Amino acid sequence: MGSDFSPNFGPSSANNQRFIVNKTELIEHIAKHADLSKAAAGRALEATMGAVRTTLKKGGTVSLVGFGTFAVGKRAARTGRNPRTGAAIKIKKANVPKFRPGKGLKDALN
Repeated sequence: MGSDFSPNFGPSSANNQRFIVNKTELIEHIAKHADLSKAAAGRALEATMGAVRTTLKKGGTVSLVGFGTFAVGKRAARTGRNPRTGAAIKIKKANVPKFRPGKGLKDALN
């Protein structure tokens, strides 16, 4: 995002500060840089997230060239352990969302 994007500071560790941007701040950024009202920016963000969610539910992928690809991964059923009791538990198979960053996003970070 642009140099005037100033996210909140989140929890920090020894030598590594983390920046955390919440949905409201993202909407404000979209509104400012796309010349939209905050309400319109909020609707646009909700529509985008809804489109990604719907596509993934149908088993598809969403590819945003230069940003990355959202896809569905399959996690097999497995046996785990209850950390409190140590007892074996069965964990069901699951579909999980995955994100692979695109070249443009990777390049922007390095």
